[in-house]
Amino acid sequence: MSATQYDMFLLVLGIFGVLLVASLVGYVLQRRLSPDGSNAAIENLNSRINAWWVMAILIAIAFVAGRIGVLILFAFCSFAALREFVTLTNTRRADHWALATAFFVVLPVQYFLLWTEDYGIFSIFIPVYAFLLMPIIAVMRGDTQHFLIRISEVQWALMICVFCASHVPALLTLHIPGYEGRNVLLIAFLVIVVQLSDVLQYVWGKLFGRTKIAPNLSPSKTVEGFVGGVASATLIGAGLWWITPFTPIQAGVMALVITLMGFFGGLVMSAIKRDRGVKDWGNLIEGHGGLIDRLDSVVFSAPIFFHLTRYWWSA
Repeated sequence: MSATQYDMFLLVLGIFGVLLVASLVGYVLQRRLSPDGSNAAIENLNSRINAWWVMAILIAIAFVAGRIGVLILFAFCSFAALREFVTLTNTRRADHWALATAFFVVLPVQYFLLWTEDYGIFSIFIPVYAFLLMPIIAVMRGDTQHFLIRISEVQWALMICVFCASHVPALLTLHIPGYEGRNVLLIAFLVIVVQLSDVLQYVWGKLFGRTKIAPNLSPSKTVEGFVGGVASATLIGAGLWWITPFTPIQAGVMALVITLMGFFGGLVMSAIKRDRGVKDWGNLIEGHGGLIDRLDSVVFSAPIFFHLTRYWWSA
């Protein structure tokens, strides 16, 4: 067993161990405090734990499948997230060709560029070429009603669901001296730290939350939950330095940056939901709403994490 495989084994073992303990705690709490399903907080917790099991298994399978498995997984996530986003936009019949191009041309090309490791075009394909192409395709239909709003929503959907999300598997393309063949662990670091930050903010908020941090955007988020969750996830990130090319201090700084980006990303996506008058982006994942509800923190932090790692540590 190689060093990378051994580290991945330890990491997966730890993740599934934590999930097993969480499942047991959830089961005990349900039996004692919510045998009839009347405690909404406990039922929500157990639904989240079940969803984490599914997500952990899918990611583990993708990692085992290798680079192509990771690309396929995140391409599917981008497609599903884009579909959720588009359902909440002000699209009209005149936008159908532009939307078809987004789903069946822009998205596949973005991931193809990742597969070929062509960073130069990958980094500008959507924010330059696709952003110029979308309004050109839409305007050819001659419908000018709310044109700026309609095309901006499609562009924003591509930016979040495809461009930002694709920066997670893009970590596999980095060439870091002395870290060859271990890039998949960078994805694990990013996803684990950001997702744990979300979980810990929820837990700290439930335990000690008193002061709402953004009542008009996300009433459940509190200052205490934010501080406790970010601080805890930062310490955990520093403790996971051994799966990264970073020192413990560098890993802690990176964890702090991505957890902050994840938090503010969640607020931005909450603002969009409030504007659209919905609670969740969808109902794909029981207990978590839609896929974007789980990806919002990751997609906002992924590009920052990718570029900081690329310019500071990559060859």
